Amino acid sequence: MFSGISIWQLLIILVIIMLLFGTKKLRNMGGDLGSAIKGFKDSMKDGEEEQKDSQTSDRVIENGEEADTDSSGKSDKEKNTSS
Repeated sequence: MFSGISIWQLLIILVIIMLLFGTKKLRNMGGDLGSAIKGFKDSMKDGEEEQKDSQTSDRVIENGEEADTDSSGKSDKEKNTSS
């Protein structure tokens, strides 16, 4: 993975970081990072749900009912007129 860095060098760097920051501060930073990632994932999921809802509302026909579509994306009304 790292061509010039061995496992021992990584361990030494880890020990130095722990000595500089302390385990409590590192634990707090890790928790903050984890909660930030969780919040980002939740907002992405909410965005996808809103996008699906807006796509569904785009398929509303004149009388206010949702259009029934098949896998081709054509509504029943479109299929009847094209036949």
